[in-house]
Amino acid sequence: MTDIDTADLAAHARALLDAGERLALAAASHDGDEFTVAYVFGDGPARTELRVRVPVADPRLPSLAGLSFPAGRFEREMADLYGIVPVGHPKPNRLVRHHHWPRSWFPMRADAKAAPPFGDPEGPYPFLAVEGPGVYEIPVGPVHAGLIEPGHFRFSVVGETVLKLKARLWFVHKGIEKLFEGRAPAAGIELAERISGDTAVGHTLAYCRAVEDALGAEVPAEAAAARAILLELERLYNHATDLGALCNDVAHGILNAHAGRVRERLLRLNDRVTGHRLLRGGVVLGGARLRALPEPGETADIAADLAEIAALAQGHTVVADRFDGTAVLAERQARELGTLGYVARASGLDRDLRALELPGFRPALATGGDVAARFAVRAAECAASAALVTALADRTGPGEHLTPLPPARAACGTGQAEAWRGTATHRVQLAADGTLARVKVVDPSFFNWPALPVALSGAIVPDFPLVNKSFNLSYAGNDL
Repeated sequence: MTDIDTADLAAHARALLDAGERLALAAASHDGDEFTVAYVFGDGPARTELRVRVPVADPRLPSLAGLSFPAGRFEREMADLYGIVPVGHPKPNRLVRHHHWPRSWFPMRADAKAAPPFGDPEGPYPFLAVEGPGVYEIPVGPVHAGLIEPGHFRFSVVGETVLKLKARLWFVHKGIEKLFEGRAPAAGIELAERISGDTAVGHTLAYCRAVEDALGAEVPAEAAAARAILLELERLYNHATDLGALCNDVAHGILNAHAGRVRERLLRLNDRVTGHRLLRGGVVLGGARLRALPEPGETADIAADLAEIAALAQGHTVVADRFDGTAVLAERQARELGTLGYVARASGLDRDLRALELPGFRPALATGGDVAARFAVRAAECAASAALVTALADRTGPGEHLTPLPPARAACGTGQAEAWRGTATHRVQLAADGTLARVKVVDPSFFNWPALPVALSGAIVPDFPLVNKSFNLSYAGNDL
């Protein structure tokens, strides 16, 4: 950790970004009469953290938005939740704050009172209107059919062609990060597992690694292998679900049915391994707990089943007609937006934390950046995940694999995990009594949501469900 003056922030950040490090997280905390703002750059053990302090009485920071697109979004988030002003931000529109929020209420401050009466102090969100002959708007949401959480999509369209899409999120600010405060670290696991229900392992692993980093604890090799197995099982069942859903979106229902069959098999396997179909309870502070391991050859058989489904889809002319060239996210766009996970890898970006953690691992990559590429990367990841589960099973076994944690103390730590959507990052601050003073959560969807409108530009309106599913971004992980 490096404490710097606000005047030196931009120079330090530029040097790190020029060296190829990405901004993984920016988080504010309220400490007496100051705000402490931490910026975490990089992935894996070589991360760098910069910290600056600004007075609560005049909370102004120089904006890094001109250096990093994700930095601009983190700054808008801090402005809405803490009232910290990003000086020089080119577009400081509210991000989390909706029009009915009271202007003077900043819910993440330590002295935040109960929410005052909500009204309409801000007025409607200033959507950019696209004008011209034949242009019209299609508003979708925020309430949707099914079980997905709320999000508003404003399409500007001519004919069927999408000229511009604006996604407006944060309709459900649940206060997850605030709920961590004051808990014992072990009691934070139940929250971490539920940040985004389909990413229980990814977020819990990032959270536990953050606490362990703060306390200087290292888990045993058997626990690291067990955690890696759980991470790949989570990746498998989610990819299986979405491979089928993508087929269903182009009317290939039989392949969706078969993918659903495989998904159910994986969920039952999850239950055998951890006692929970979504793998809750497997990752714990200091290690992992496994009730069982997959039977020899079981994951290989599942992977072969999924490979057949993917091959049937990729070999079908109707599927190819809908997938190929649809919603292209170019490599330059993916890089500048800071995308992660299979969205980045389908556009040719070699970003995968597992390559730093597992010797010899190489992520699946594609260069097309379209729906077909995102489908292909995820199909290839199924095979890679199954192979990893088989290899890692030789390094661990059923039971508890734990290391005692050092005594609680005031400390900070950061943890990351290559969750199935991409790298999840958590930063934890512990108080002197060992309780959680601040937990900052960054789901990969925070980085990937801005890429969806970029990729959709030029596509047609009927392809939106297909494109949306090819990204499959989390509302819950984003709207904390």
